[in-house]
Amino acid sequence: MVNGGLNPSDDGRWRRGRLAAGLGLGAASGSRTPTPVLAPLRSPLVEEPEQDASWHVGEVPWGKRILDITLILLASPLWIPLFLVVAAFIKLVSPGPAFFTQERVGYREKRFRMFKFRSMKVGADTATHRDHTAHLFKSDRPMEKMDHVDSRLIPFAWILRSTGIDELPQLINVCLGEMSLVGPRPCTTYGYEVMLPWHKRRFSVLPGLTGLWQVNGKNRTTFQQMINYDIAYARRWSLWLDIKIILRTMPVLFGQVREMIAKRRQAASGPNPSQPAAPAPTGY
Repeated sequence: MVNGGLNPSDDGRWRRGRLAAGLGLGAASGSRTPTPVLAPLRSPLVEEPEQDASWHVGEVPWGKRILDITLILLASPLWIPLFLVVAAFIKLVSPGPAFFTQERVGYREKRFRMFKFRSMKVGADTATHRDHTAHLFKSDRPMEKMDHVDSRLIPFAWILRSTGIDELPQLINVCLGEMSLVGPRPCTTYGYEVMLPWHKRRFSVLPGLTGLWQVNGKNRTTFQQMINYDIAYARRWSLWLDIKIILRTMPVLFGQVREMIAKRRQAASGPNPSQPAAPAPTGY
């Protein structure tokens, strides 16, 4: 089981487990295994959690909004040049626009246009992905992307996607107040259609570029575990938790790059008959 699962309904265990010490980078009991940002519990939530008043939220906390804008401004000398370079690179290696927009479901189930750098060829088929997402949401399979073998990708897109650079234009959505730096990933409209009512508690906070799920396994976790993390974040949000998740994000991205390089090398050397068939890519 990835990260031991998470059960946000078990409040007693949450209080005793607490947030992981420091930045969540330490190891428990002398182990070298990194501790997740929120201490994992024994099993993932598989049933609807108990209702309580904490799910009813008001406006976006002002501290969260100030943190988002402050960090964007402070990092602007880094992300603005990178933004321009990546946009020019995409135009150079692939005919078509540098940006891609898609309708997503966000805060309080409102729909908005999410920005991304285009990492797929213009006109790439999405019907298979839609069907797979519906199946994935009902299965217990890890939500693993297969960028190392996806023929729909433009040249070097795997670098943009494994580093999260393709998500950089979503800083525009953050500035517009449609997203935050930290929160559950914006849901696709077809993913939203197959969600159960209690899954939609994840929409009680702004969607984000990074989040609790992303720094606790992401592509190695199932849809059910992702929902658990998203609801846990919505229920336990604090400014300090956002800061810890942001600081954890960069090491996680480095790990994703290393993992993607290893997968590409394995794909180049040929399939391993002892390995099960790989899952199709996801939209998260």
